[in-house]
Amino acid sequence: MVLLIFVLLAAAAISSDASKGQKLKKTEMSFYMHDWETPTKEENVTNIIIAGKPKTKWYILTFGSLFAYDDAITTTIDRKSTELGRAHGIYVNTALDGSDLHILVSFLFTNKAYNGSTIEIQGADRLLQPTREVSVVSGTGKFRLARGWASIETVFLDIPQSNAILRWNLTVFHY
Repeated sequence: MVLLIFVLLAAAAISSDASKGQKLKKTEMSFYMHDWETPTKEENVTNIIIAGKPKTKWYILTFGSLFAYDDAITTTIDRKSTELGRAHGIYVNTALDGSDLHILVSFLFTNKAYNGSTIEIQGADRLLQPTREVSVVSGTGKFRLARGWASIETVFLDIPQSNAILRWNLTVFHY
């Protein structure tokens, strides 16, 4: 018990030292994530299924299906618009009825304003709802010690081809 208390106090001291002398900032941003499982003549696959429930079709709406992705994040819904960076992550369908995903995503920014910085997201993505919220749990670079939330809106969905475009609206507090 004493060791646990010591570890918690040390963690609080480190967190407090990391933000000393720095003012808490708020950044709000919106962008589009292009999640493409089926290639087109012009576009590459950016999402791949890597595991699933034995003896079933591995599919986005099937419990246990696990995906890895490297999706473009852009300024507009057009896949050819200015790229802000990449969304690297995994999601797994965690609902027996196939309606929910658990997502882990790192937004890796390459644009001029945030080049080299990241924002980390984790949460339950209630896939079939028009808008849902997930947590901003961390960040690096310009988003050091980030926390906040993000809303996700599906603006394009082609379930048979497993292609989607998501609009992300983030509110991030950071130092």
